[in-house]
Amino acid sequence: MTSAHSENLSATSSSASSNDSRSMIPLWTPSAERIESSNMLAFMALANDKASDIQMENYAELHQWSIEQPEDFWSLIWQYANITPALPLGLSKSEVLSSQGHFSEAQWFQNQQLNFAENLLQRRDEKLALISCGEPGLNSGQDRSISYGELYSQVAKLALSLKRTGIEKGDRVAAFMPNTQETVIAMLATTSLGAIWSSCSPDFGLQGVIDRFGQIEPKVLFTTDGYFYGGKVLNSLTKVAAISEKLPSLEQIIVIPHVQLENQVLVTEELEAVKPDVVLWCEALDNTAEQIDFVAVPFSDPLYIMYSSGTTGAPKCIVHSVGGTLLQHAKELRLHTDLKAEDTIFYYSTCGWMMWNWLVSSLSTGATVVLYDGSPFYPSGHCLWQMSDRHNVSIFGTSAKYIAALEKAQIKPMQDYSLTALKAVLSTGSPLAHESFDYAYRDIKADICLSSISGGTDIISCFALGNPILPVYRGELQCAGLGMAVNIFDDQAMPLLQQKGELVCTQPFPSCPIGFWQDEGNQKFYKAYFNRFDNAWAQGDYGEISIHQNQHKGLIIHGRSDAVLNPGGVRIGTAEIYRQVEKLDQVIESIAVGQQWQDDVRVVLFVVLAGNEVLDESLTQLIRSTIRANTTPRHVPAKIIQVADIPRTISGKIVELAVRTVIHNEIVKNTDALKNPEALNLFKNLPELQV
Repeated sequence: MTSAHSENLSATSSSASSNDSRSMIPLWTPSAERIESSNMLAFMALANDKASDIQMENYAELHQWSIEQPEDFWSLIWQYANITPALPLGLSKSEVLSSQGHFSEAQWFQNQQLNFAENLLQRRDEKLALISCGEPGLNSGQDRSISYGELYSQVAKLALSLKRTGIEKGDRVAAFMPNTQETVIAMLATTSLGAIWSSCSPDFGLQGVIDRFGQIEPKVLFTTDGYFYGGKVLNSLTKVAAISEKLPSLEQIIVIPHVQLENQVLVTEELEAVKPDVVLWCEALDNTAEQIDFVAVPFSDPLYIMYSSGTTGAPKCIVHSVGGTLLQHAKELRLHTDLKAEDTIFYYSTCGWMMWNWLVSSLSTGATVVLYDGSPFYPSGHCLWQMSDRHNVSIFGTSAKYIAALEKAQIKPMQDYSLTALKAVLSTGSPLAHESFDYAYRDIKADICLSSISGGTDIISCFALGNPILPVYRGELQCAGLGMAVNIFDDQAMPLLQQKGELVCTQPFPSCPIGFWQDEGNQKFYKAYFNRFDNAWAQGDYGEISIHQNQHKGLIIHGRSDAVLNPGGVRIGTAEIYRQVEKLDQVIESIAVGQQWQDDVRVVLFVVLAGNEVLDESLTQLIRSTIRANTTPRHVPAKIIQVADIPRTISGKIVELAVRTVIHNEIVKNTDALKNPEALNLFKNLPELQV
């Protein structure tokens, strides 16, 4: 690309005012130097060489080419990401993508075989691969690191141990683990053998773990003796003993001393209750293996089994493919996140959330990955920024709720830390409020690419995400992902621009799940994603597409479509209410649901208040007037009720459907999917909802 072209895309970095109106002025625009050095621009140059009949000059044109020529695009991603083995020359389009039937039946790279772990372990030198961090003042707070060479060596030893246990292609290996380097080693050893990995974080309830692992029947379970959270030491082995009784498929349990790092287990008595063979981590690594015999598997073979939240019934076991996951993550990390080998990337996540899988794929780029185990607010909201500064994190990932909580706590990383390496902040889990955009540029760092991203466990990736060569607009996701034919549909499947509707994807993509585990005829799978529209994936998000210069399209997510409020027949996204309410200092967070009332639906808003605040008439009117002034009269809740807590999933997402179920005196089917199921009791039989 020429410098002149780059100048058309760029301007100097800047931070705009926090005007509440939807401004067309970007909060941040990448500099010419940033654009010139970006992976996205380098990839665009390759694409222009590939597509000799057209010359793409901006992201909108590149995106259009990627969905019009998916075979060329995904083949080029394979080449650009140096995926091994290299693609044979001269592949026909049908050998890349065969999609004559239903969207979900599309076949990618049918004749290609590869190994996931091999692609994450291509680098084998002394560069730091993983840095494990945890809560200050505890064993987990002592930062530990491992180089790419050491990582390969430990994976080789563990892979041999698993092979001797009998683990082979297609077997399931499960982990009940905190976010440590041992978890990554275990995943890589498992997938090096062509086996299937599945993990839950240790804060899952007992029944929640059994509901998940019981369906997939793992042969081996990895666990630790305990874990740390909020300054407390929590024992894992009592749960493991109970889990082992409910999983007759288990042949071995491998225990990592995490609380006691000197290869001593926290509570040895619990191990005596465990039925299968119990092996300590040091024993599993006690062999002389030096090389890994990577098992090549077909592109569409299963790699990961992940789970829906399970709040409306037994969690669905979502099966993701080896090649689809690798190819999609390669695109998102290299191009949309601009991740390079010299970067250090961090994403706050547990091993039960897809962002852990996404983060770990960063190893394929040769970058350094930072893992964090513990509370993001212990002993204070500074802990992650202290860690980030200590390790020169260049890409910092977190949740929208965390960023909002930082602002409420008046934490200003820009004042307290150098953050010289920081170039991007990523946010997901829920829509990032407009005010959080302002906060990030005002109090975190002015020159960052703030990327609100949206996708999910369903696709182990994103439909919309960041872009290092595009500006950031307040309240918007920067763009749809390359190769993702994202649109917004109305109820008649007609596309909408700058209007609210259902987020859909209208063309196949490699990370579309293989299906659900043990789903006869894919019936549950079709119902989950393809029941709403004919041959188009419905993600379950309520959003809209915005248009900027050069036909660049951004996205706005207004909440989950199954949680959309419908008073008087007008559809309202819950995020539209949250962003108004939660900018008030008196409100910590909120949850809005629709209550069936007098042949209609009325909006009910529950609020958690700061400190000793009380929901009196004055505050009630302030909340109502704030919502009315910035939205419409339809958004104003009929009822506003103070509660002490809001129920959320293990990964931290508030559960509007569960609250709606409770206020209608119905039973929530699976409370083990919740981090704090006791909070549901706060919404039962409320007298305010009877009038």
